[in-house]
Amino acid sequence: MKVNELASKLNITSDTVRFYTRNGFLSPSKNPNNGYKSYQKKDQHRLQFIISARQLGFTVNDIANILQEADQGHTACDLVREIVESKLAETERQFQQTLALRNRLQSAIIDWQDKPNKAPSSDMICHLIEGFSESLNKQEIISKETCHE
Repeated sequence: MKVNELASKLNITSDTVRFYTRNGFLSPSKNPNNGYKSYQKKDQHRLQFIISARQLGFTVNDIANILQEADQGHTACDLVREIVESKLAETERQFQQTLALRNRLQSAIIDWQDKPNKAPSSDMICHLIEGFSESLNKQEIISKETCHE
């Protein structure tokens, strides 16, 4: 099948098929008469695997390592588990950072609710942000002192 046929079967763009071909993930044969690349069923299965892995957050490099293991006849399952566990830990870390940001934004909205607008001065750009970072620093100091008591 041609590039656009494979792309259509997997509901992806032809550029996606070309990307993975260019990067060595797919090995289509080349028609000697017209130079067109011809993809086989194995390429379709491999590309479906790649798409599924990408949907789980695997990077192109992760997928290359997984495919290399599989191409050598080794199980890639241990590597896959290791990558997934690492990704989950990183996702959890990012989630906690996002929750902390959400809390700061909510605090800012509450803190700024009744504060007036002020024109900038030589030592102030926006008193809302500058005052907020000062109040956060005070809160951090207080909570660190409370934790050590």
